[in-house]
Amino acid sequence: MEENKQQEATTDTDVLDTAATNESTATDAPAAGEGATGDTPATDEGKGDRRGRGGRGGDRRGGRGGNDRRPRRGGRPERTRPEFDQKIISIRRVTRVMAGGRRFNFSVAMVLGDKNGKVGVGIGKAGDTQLAIDKAMRDAKKHMIQIPLNKDGHLPHDVHTKYASSEVMIMPAPGRGLVAGSSVRTVLELGGVKDVTAKIFSRSKNKLNNARAAVEALKLLKKN
Repeated sequence: MEENKQQEATTDTDVLDTAATNESTATDAPAAGEGATGDTPATDEGKGDRRGRGGRGGDRRGGRGGNDRRPRRGGRPERTRPEFDQKIISIRRVTRVMAGGRRFNFSVAMVLGDKNGKVGVGIGKAGDTQLAIDKAMRDAKKHMIQIPLNKDGHLPHDVHTKYASSEVMIMPAPGRGLVAGSSVRTVLELGGVKDVTAKIFSRSKNKLNNARAAVEALKLLKKN
């Protein structure tokens, strides 16, 4: 009997020690959401700070919102209208075979006019397209003519001329508007001619020659 009592006492003592050990282990273990070391809890404050530093878009732009901008000084300046209107009637790439290979140039034909009686046709050649256009503009200004128009923009009489292989006839036609084709229409339109009919008698498709033929025909006009 005494041995049984001693065994039961020993068993009760072991149970109490085991319970105390489990309780101390549960107390020392880090709670859910705490840091791995148990000293610095991993709360949501750190995440909030990181999100706050990364999301301050307005502070980086000087504390202003995304839609707030400084007012412009004086506004946008108005564009000045060019003196002459321009239109390219022909642009070609010309290839020349040299000893070292092929060389490419550009040929540009352009009509310039102020739609008030002044018109000119020019041609420019260069290795760059923009440079060729600038040359054509200067050439057109150099060869500009003054058309003798009346106060309504009509021609005084009929004219008929031939330039190279192009043959053009221009006739005034009050009330019909501008009736012309090819580059002749471009010359008459930029020259400010109204109520006129033009006819190309030749079969030439060369727009440069047709435009120059129209200019030569306008040169023959005489004031009434």
